[in-house]
Amino acid sequence: MATLCSRFSVISRRFSASRILATNMADPLEHATGLEKRELLARVAGNDNPFDFRVLKRGPGTRDCPNQVPSSFDSRLVGCICEEEASSIQWMWLHQGCPRRCACGHWFQLVYKAPV
Repeated sequence: MATLCSRFSVISRRFSASRILATNMADPLEHATGLEKRELLARVAGNDNPFDFRVLKRGPGTRDCPNQVPSSFDSRLVGCICEEEASSIQWMWLHQGCPRRCACGHWFQLVYKAPV
């Protein structure tokens, strides 16, 4: 009986999966729709900041020459870092048509920018 069992060995199955390399991926611009497509088109046109999310350097910020903050809407939330080494941000809402003064004395004004 032992010789009979030794003749039948355990059959092992081998599994092999080949990896398919996608070398012909389509351009993401062809698949994008809506806001994502408008963002990609703006980047192709050379605008790396289509939604104006980057930090803007403050200018003189006087009442006669306020810092211009672009927006496609009637209001926008703006943060002012009043001192260079400050660890907090002074947040304020800007509304179309009325300049606003920060606690540090700088003035800000909302200007219209065409939407993306």
